[in-house]
Amino acid sequence: MKPVEKTNRIQSIDLLRGVAILGILIMNIQSFAMPSAAYNNPLAYGDLTGLNKIIWILSHLFADQKFMSIFSILFGAGIILITEKKELLTGSSLKLHYTRNLILLFIGLLHAHLMWYGDILVAYAICSFLVYPFRRLSSEQLLITGLLILSVPSILNGLFQFSLPLMSASELQDLSMDWAPSSELIEQEITAFTGSLSHQITQNSQQALFLETFVFMILFLWRSGGLMLIGMALYKSGVLSAVRSRSFYLKSAFYSLNVGFPIVIYGMYMNFTMNWDFLYSMFTGSQFNYWGSLFIAYGYISLIMVFAQSENYHTIKKRLASIGQMALTNYITQSLIGVSIFYGVGFSLFGSLERSIQLLIVFAIWIIQYYISEKWLEKFTYGPIEWIWRSLTYKKMQPFLRTK
Repeated sequence: MKPVEKTNRIQSIDLLRGVAILGILIMNIQSFAMPSAAYNNPLAYGDLTGLNKIIWILSHLFADQKFMSIFSILFGAGIILITEKKELLTGSSLKLHYTRNLILLFIGLLHAHLMWYGDILVAYAICSFLVYPFRRLSSEQLLITGLLILSVPSILNGLFQFSLPLMSASELQDLSMDWAPSSELIEQEITAFTGSLSHQITQNSQQALFLETFVFMILFLWRSGGLMLIGMALYKSGVLSAVRSRSFYLKSAFYSLNVGFPIVIYGMYMNFTMNWDFLYSMFTGSQFNYWGSLFIAYGYISLIMVFAQSENYHTIKKRLASIGQMALTNYITQSLIGVSIFYGVGFSLFGSLERSIQLLIVFAIWIIQYYISEKWLEKFTYGPIEWIWRSLTYKKMQPFLRTK
């Protein structure tokens, strides 16, 4: 059993993964650059006027949860791709699947606790253990099950909202401080991330552990797991392989985007109307983007499938697909660059750059990865982290240098 060879890859999936890995940086840059509360509450830290406000609005509308949703969908599709090939050859994919994702879990833990707390690999690895038994369901069953699982955070959200009047003043104060921390708490976070390596790792690990436990149980488990099942359904139905008709994809994009964008826009309008008060925005106000982003993500997938079917733009498609083939390396590299710019081990710019400057950094990283990924794969068979991952999974050193 060997990893999927380049000639056997589905280019539309690599292309989609490449777009997703670039798109998630639009939101991740905020976590690299600003105190954590600013990710969900734009009033918690930093200037939100003029160009900075426009950038936040556009980022929230077009990127927030959209590209991460695509990435989760593709992870689910990847489970089917890999297990089908293994089962065709040996009849069982159990050992391969769990070995592969245990290694991914280890990589994710190192990434989350030593580099950047916003890691998603840990959640993906754990969810992959849980969704694996569902892979034999039909596409319709996978889609329905995925949507039901996706609804759990909304139910929990509603219960939290309902319980607010029952909370004591001190409990409400604690919630309020999580949503909009005091200047002292903000300064403590900035000092930790711009301080010594030990302070940085301590702060990073604490926030990573919070995401891996409480946030995982109320959000990531259900969101990522549900989207993985939907990804399996979309792969089985041929949507992700660009084999459906151009008309199908265009209609899907039209209807999905015309549902998703109004929902997200209305959600933004209401949050600004309520001045991002935590009693509304922390719970009810977050649900518009939670659901609207799913429609927008599917609209993006449909448009990218149309692009994949096009007979033109071969160079662009090849470069984006190369980014997708090296998705894990590019993801970790984005973290490495972000930490080097913003944390104390680098230039210590955490908390000091406005959103407009953050976006320029995103563009610069995009350009670097757009050109380097293709050049790398002309000389090497895999990205460096993919090579390590595959070599450990198959307990055999995989070929690294590409032979002519």
